[in-house]
Amino acid sequence: MKRRIGILTSGGDCPGLNATIRGVAKACYEKFGEDVEIVGIHDGYFGLINGLCKEMNQSDFSGILTTGGTIFGTKRTPFKMMQVIEDDKVDKVKAMKATYKKQKLDCLLTLGGNGTHKTANLLSSEGLNVIGLPKTIDNDIWGTSVTFGFHTAVDTATDVIDRLHSTANSHGRILVAEIMGNKAGWLTLYSGIAGGADMIVIPEIPYDIEKLAAACERRDSKGFSIMAVAEGAFDKEEAKMKKKERAKLRAEQGITTATARIAKQIEQMTGRETRVCIPGHMLRGGSPSAYDRVLATKFGVHAAELVAKEKYGYAVAMIKEVVSENKLEDVAGKTKFVPEDDQMVKYAKALGVSFGDK
Repeated sequence: MKRRIGILTSGGDCPGLNATIRGVAKACYEKFGEDVEIVGIHDGYFGLINGLCKEMNQSDFSGILTTGGTIFGTKRTPFKMMQVIEDDKVDKVKAMKATYKKQKLDCLLTLGGNGTHKTANLLSSEGLNVIGLPKTIDNDIWGTSVTFGFHTAVDTATDVIDRLHSTANSHGRILVAEIMGNKAGWLTLYSGIAGGADMIVIPEIPYDIEKLAAACERRDSKGFSIMAVAEGAFDKEEAKMKKKERAKLRAEQGITTATARIAKQIEQMTGRETRVCIPGHMLRGGSPSAYDRVLATKFGVHAAELVAKEKYGYAVAMIKEVVSENKLEDVAGKTKFVPEDDQMVKYAKALGVSFGDK
């Protein structure tokens, strides 16, 4: 039976998107032969809304295993469910369904993070055949132990922290690395441990600035300190506030980021020169690591198997070291946070790493 498969990538880009696309495509061509057609949908759900589709050739998927970014382009999800008027939401869903029907798709594969999975579940509930694949450098998708893109970002962030050690030591400074992670601290936690950071600050464990300063003071004989801070970190007082209240407070203080405020306070409290390093979007870019190439290939092949079984309404996942799947409705709208008693947190604390909480 002929299969016509649409593929899109949505949300922020990350290493491994092309490797996953390749895995899906090669597995489908092997499984279905000439009885498969693949349609590339450009710029995520924006492209699905506006009909930005292109029928792909088998050769289009050659040579992309090691390439960063995405051959289909990407945009953020077209709407946030709680921040759009109902009519606008309905119109966009109607447009996506119309494109799906016009392209005569048998199913749609969506590669993305939490927002992407939420929209995928919405489309699934509207009767479309959808399969999700978990992508994000934040590793915060519910129901999977790992997402593709995460390990490459850990490698990049670790390299940044590695390079800070020598310059911090040379100048006797405290260097603060701001790592991506607005809600979940997995990337900061793993790269902080791998890079030998002395302090790790993540959103799930609100910090006390005096505790962080004391940790720096204890290291005074070393002459320098390295701190890895998630961009979404906040202190114990801010933890009691709502998001808008925290934003207003920081605006009044003239400092919008947690990292900048921590650095300023640490310098004032310790008297030691403190600087901030922000690798930013470098963490999203570049070629995927060997680990992510393998993981992306596994996920892509499993998605092709779900297509063959016509098992729709599911998201591919790594569960107990085995590639499997979860129902989209069970993972959509949920975020996987770092538990305060997570093993990695315990390991870091056993090494003397301060999280600013004790």
